[in-house]
Amino acid sequence: MKRSEINRQIEFAKEFCEKHHFKLPPFAYWTPEQWKSKGHEVDEIRSRKLGWDVTDFNSGKFFELGLTLFTIRNGNVKDPNNKKNYAEKLLVVHEGQVTPFHFHWIKTEDIINRGAGVLVCELFDGDRKTEQFTQNPIRVSVDGVERDVKPGGIVELQPGDSITLTPYLYHKFYAKKGAGTALIGEVSSVNDDATDNRFHEPLPRYPDVEEDVAAVHLLCNQYPEAR
Repeated sequence: MKRSEINRQIEFAKEFCEKHHFKLPPFAYWTPEQWKSKGHEVDEIRSRKLGWDVTDFNSGKFFELGLTLFTIRNGNVKDPNNKKNYAEKLLVVHEGQVTPFHFHWIKTEDIINRGAGVLVCELFDGDRKTEQFTQNPIRVSVDGVERDVKPGGIVELQPGDSITLTPYLYHKFYAKKGAGTALIGEVSSVNDDATDNRFHEPLPRYPDVEEDVAAVHLLCNQYPEAR
């Protein structure tokens, strides 16, 4: 993925959040030069991979297969001093832009429409042994109300709606065409993208980056070591 495209999507996300009165933390605006001066006082941001995450899953087709995320807070179960057993993210999803089918072995998450667009979630139960789709019926909690969904069925999240996604529940999502870009929140147990994502069709979590221009903001997996 080209750095110029990553820069554009981060700038779009910042403006989109501002438009919808969602305030980002200060480190969302730190430049690469500012990062060079940071010491161990920001180790929580480094080690938990807080911050910007723009991916096209190495597809080369960001608006068809991709996502912009900002991780606001996260714990680390491997850290004996961890005091956070939760995580929070913000997702910016363009119309028709797909995040492909995947589940988490450990993480439970609430996906919340924070007030823009309509998010479409497609669901399948995942087999605990083969990790493939099953034809089992699905029962999910939508804003605290249980709902039965057929295999491959959809749940649409209007502004304010949320859905709880539990381990082994395959989910694919995209913003509904004609409803605009979606501003989506995620509140979950600790997030570990390195070990807790099972894509139905294997995909890299982070894209290769072509440095065609200078970075405006670093991605969460690109921070320099403490000075």
